[in-house]
Amino acid sequence: MTTVSVWAPEAHQVELECGGSRMPMDRRADGWWSLQTSRVMHGSDYAFRVDGNGPLPDPRSAWQPQGVHGPSRWLDHSRFVWNDAGWQAPPLAAAVIQEIHVGTFTPAGTFDGVIDRLDHLAELGVTHLELMPVAEFPGERGWGYDGVDLYAPHHAYGGPEGLKRLVDACHCRGIAVLLDVVYNHLGPDGNYLAQFGPYFTDRYHTPWGDAVNLDGPDSDTVRRFFIDNALMWLRDYHIDGLRLDAVHAIVDTSATHFLEQLAAEVQRLGRELGRHLVVIAENDRNDPRVARPVETGGYGLDAQWNEDFHHALHALLTGESDG
Repeated sequence: MTTVSVWAPEAHQVELECGGSRMPMDRRADGWWSLQTSRVMHGSDYAFRVDGNGPLPDPRSAWQPQGVHGPSRWLDHSRFVWNDAGWQAPPLAAAVIQEIHVGTFTPAGTFDGVIDRLDHLAELGVTHLELMPVAEFPGERGWGYDGVDLYAPHHAYGGPEGLKRLVDACHCRGIAVLLDVVYNHLGPDGNYLAQFGPYFTDRYHTPWGDAVNLDGPDSDTVRRFFIDNALMWLRDYHIDGLRLDAVHAIVDTSATHFLEQLAAEVQRLGRELGRHLVVIAENDRNDPRVARPVETGGYGLDAQWNEDFHHALHALLTGESDG
């Protein structure tokens, strides 16, 4: 039996749709709906209907083989066989980081295509491969900063199995993997989160879309959504560190800032796994508080990202000059 759960605190009815059948889910007091069923297993397609609206993909979908508007596909992470036992990433202080866009790095435009170039990167002395965002976004190709299914590696790049093969191959060559993640907004196309719950707020604004609700009503579960996502990449995909996009656009007036909570939970996971994990922030303000220890009033992240080249390239390709 598989337990399927989804958070929809304002819904009156939630149904699981799978194999042509709709099954009513049970509501808990905390706004989560769940159902135990034998219909859902590895490779099963499923979706939700919220108060009759849908079918909608799972907000925590790990696999979107038909893109952002298609059904979710259940994924059993334990099925993948890893070959990187005992792996430790090289220290960040001595890192040589190669940032790549999976869709344009090779003619194939896939995770497996990148594997074919890893020996060359290792010969160049690259110690860390940083992937621009790979969470599911609309269409086949894009920058990745308008992702909407944050738990699902992009289907056109090779999906979950392809990303795992790439990370495993990197580690076998002594190369660590960093992943660019976007937690300040989601893209508009295929973004169904608001139909499930108060993931967004109109109290703040970003240049790219609705601000994430990190300090308003029901924000505890929203924070959990993003922090669990970060932990998933590090735990289930063996990613060695995260590069957080534009943290200056993350507004949080809570007693414990989202970035501080995220850094602490990543450090805790690293101790559990016996691996050194890192969190790097892109911050246009270059605020030293981001990388200061918590003991001295900082958020405790490992580093800040120097954006000179990244922003110059972005301006060259898009004509945008803001920031």
